[in-house]
Amino acid sequence: MEISYVHTVQQIGQALEEASIPYQFIGQAALVVQQVRLHDYSEIEVAVQWDLFKEACDTLHAYSLSNIEKTVERAVAHLEQEHISIRVSCLFNTTIKTDPYRISYRFDNQELWCRSLYSYLYDEEMAAYEKEIHDYLMKEQQGFTAKNEQAWNQNNYIALVNRYGEPAELAEKIMQNLKWRLHPFYKYLHDVQGKKITHLMGSNGVKAVALSLLGADVKVVDFSKENATFANELATAANVDITYVVSDILSLQEEHLNSNQDIVLMELGVLHYLIDLHPLFEKVKAMLKPGGLFVLHEFHPISTKLITSTGKKHKVTGNYFTPTMEKNPVAFTKHMPDDAKETLAQVVQRKWTIGELITAAAQSGLVIKVLEEEPNHKLHDIGLPKTYTLVAERA
Repeated sequence: MEISYVHTVQQIGQALEEASIPYQFIGQAALVVQQVRLHDYSEIEVAVQWDLFKEACDTLHAYSLSNIEKTVERAVAHLEQEHISIRVSCLFNTTIKTDPYRISYRFDNQELWCRSLYSYLYDEEMAAYEKEIHDYLMKEQQGFTAKNEQAWNQNNYIALVNRYGEPAELAEKIMQNLKWRLHPFYKYLHDVQGKKITHLMGSNGVKAVALSLLGADVKVVDFSKENATFANELATAANVDITYVVSDILSLQEEHLNSNQDIVLMELGVLHYLIDLHPLFEKVKAMLKPGGLFVLHEFHPISTKLITSTGKKHKVTGNYFTPTMEKNPVAFTKHMPDDAKETLAQVVQRKWTIGELITAAAQSGLVIKVLEEEPNHKLHDIGLPKTYTLVAERA
């Protein structure tokens, strides 16, 4: 990375910040701020608040102004700094602070505003760097997965027993009503007798055992050895066979990617462990046979990103659109004794909007067949979405 390029970005950000002009770096500069490695460092583009465009140009007077171009939609000033082309732009009648992908990023101990790399889903200019973005996210994912794997292998077996009882007890409960364990998405699986099903991030094996008892050939993929121990004991107690592969789903061996699965299932509280959906959908397609279904049942982002509910009171406490990552307690924390909770490692999560999910699935080539948003069934939460089910088909 060229030092002069980074230094120029920092100078521009500092100057606009001191002048109280809202801005965000876009294109190459936005990716550099977010640590994405590029092959070309020749352009810096910064978008500013439209009614402060003149002030922004005046603020950056140290750079040589070549010309200003205006259309009915935007204005662009072209500046020069040695071999770097600098563009200052604005969209008329648009408040820059309302851009859902405008984020604050700490770069070299300096706060800089830039357009999130996730905007490539909708932004053609950012999409031009899609390969570099995916490469960067994959490296980041590997680090986060290692931390998440550690969190899910710390006394999780004990938490499962605290929540469900011993595997033999739980097996009896599952057998009492198999389809209820697969509600509300079972209707999209249809008759599973003889079908090959992979449950990604299948956790404790409850769904796998229910599907196996209904006649399916079930494989579970999950990186928690403690989950695997519980699930295998559960399957033994239910007198069924399941295949449990202890692996991160993005590190699956080729033997599991042979296009022979009828259904790939993911459900409840798993999608947010992935910071890039592109490699997930590539793995899903590699598992499914033509005409096979990907069924995702997840918590609705309205309930996980936006609204906090306490009894009958609801508050908008979050930002539905924020693409930032969060650190949260591992899910089984609430089932652990109080004296053990403080020692549990946290997990890194990226919570996706419905729009991001649908766009990423469609761009991968999967054919979306169903998106059903499901209500919260508590009386005082009527009208609020709690979960959703996505069904997509491999063409």
